[in-house]
Amino acid sequence: MANTLPIDIVAGELARLRATNPLVHLLTNEVVQEITANVLLAVGASPAMIVAEEEAAVFAAISGALLINVGTLYPARLAAMKLAVAAANQAGVPWTLDPVAVGVLDYRTQACREFIAARPAAIRGNASEILALAGFAGSGRGVDTTAGSDAAVSAAEQLALSTGAIVAVTGETDFITDGTTTWATPWGHPLMTRVVGTGCALSALVAAFTAQAPNRLNAVAAACAVAGLCGERAAGSSRGPGSFKADFIDALYLISPEKLRGQDA
Repeated sequence: MANTLPIDIVAGELARLRATNPLVHLLTNEVVQEITANVLLAVGASPAMIVAEEEAAVFAAISGALLINVGTLYPARLAAMKLAVAAANQAGVPWTLDPVAVGVLDYRTQACREFIAARPAAIRGNASEILALAGFAGSGRGVDTTAGSDAAVSAAEQLALSTGAIVAVTGETDFITDGTTTWATPWGHPLMTRVVGTGCALSALVAAFTAQAPNRLNAVAAACAVAGLCGERAAGSSRGPGSFKADFIDALYLISPEKLRGQDA
């Protein structure tokens, strides 16, 4: 059974992130690099995208966190990702896996199975992706899911136990689990699905929040909560997907621990 994440935890994790301003190495979907970088800058992290095989390992080892997003996967990018993961593991840098469209295409599915064997700190995906990664029958359609997040909670818990990762299955309600404790973050808005890159940017937020996190479950859940809360606020002020993107980034910049705790209007 999942309990709703307390807002005080969200506020504390956001304060920790902004105090540390983590450097986040993003090996991410080429379609979403601009929104991903702006989301991290707005929330208080420092993004960098070092993609050459000759540099990826060196940079991963000096970063605060690493994101592996397989959205636009090809051999050179996969090689750089493997080098970065190996270097991150050796340096003790937490890394997050976003298994985009896993279970739909064999190449990325095999790559992601190899990645989970390398012990990510966190995995963030939609219901179809988490079901497929956990070995259940998937129901995806490319990057889209045809299953609700609640249908993948059990799979997420099993995947967390088998990999040691914090697993976030996102949807109308996000569920975040270490296999034993499961948090729910019920915030967000359907308009978030009408802007390319919001899911991938969420995975970058998850990676950023894991940097120096004393409690990774709370950190990953707080990342999901911050994105959802800011999505709600952006939806309330925007006129459609175009203005939503700008308002979402603004909301991430304007959100604060004090506002979350109700100490500031």
